[in-house]
Amino acid sequence: MHLKRLELFGFKTFADRTELEFLPGVTAVVGPNGSGKSNIADAIQWVLGEQSMRSLRSLSAQDVIFAGTHRRRPLGFAEASLTFDNETRSLPLDFDEVTVTRRLYRSGESDYLINKVPCRLRDIHELFLDTGVGCDAYSIVGQGEIDAVL
Repeated sequence: MHLKRLELFGFKTFADRTELEFLPGVTAVVGPNGSGKSNIADAIQWVLGEQSMRSLRSLSAQDVIFAGTHRRRPLGFAEASLTFDNETRSLPLDFDEVTVTRRLYRSGESDYLINKVPCRLRDIHELFLDTGVGCDAYSIVGQGEIDAVL
């Protein structure tokens, strides 16, 4: 199983619909300061169910929603989706691809989906149980955290 794709819309600095593809073997995201690397890691953790705003480098849940700029209006919701290759059936679903989506509205309402079917946060946690993937797993190591892992 590997992460194939991350799709973002209205998540933090990603105001436009953005799709990032991860080919097998990709193990790091690199780029210049301010290019969104940390927001990519935050989005992955957020979709997997991270509830700690501190872990997402935010003060409140609504901080993950694009706040607008002097040229662009704020958006009403944030959405992020992770698509995993599941041909080996590492996840207990009979699909070759599994997409997990999280959406948050400014009203505070939120949605979780697995393959576009509404679900609970608990269902997402159970889906990744014993896979090494999850918001608490060491599958995402942020800048400055490598010493804690070692």
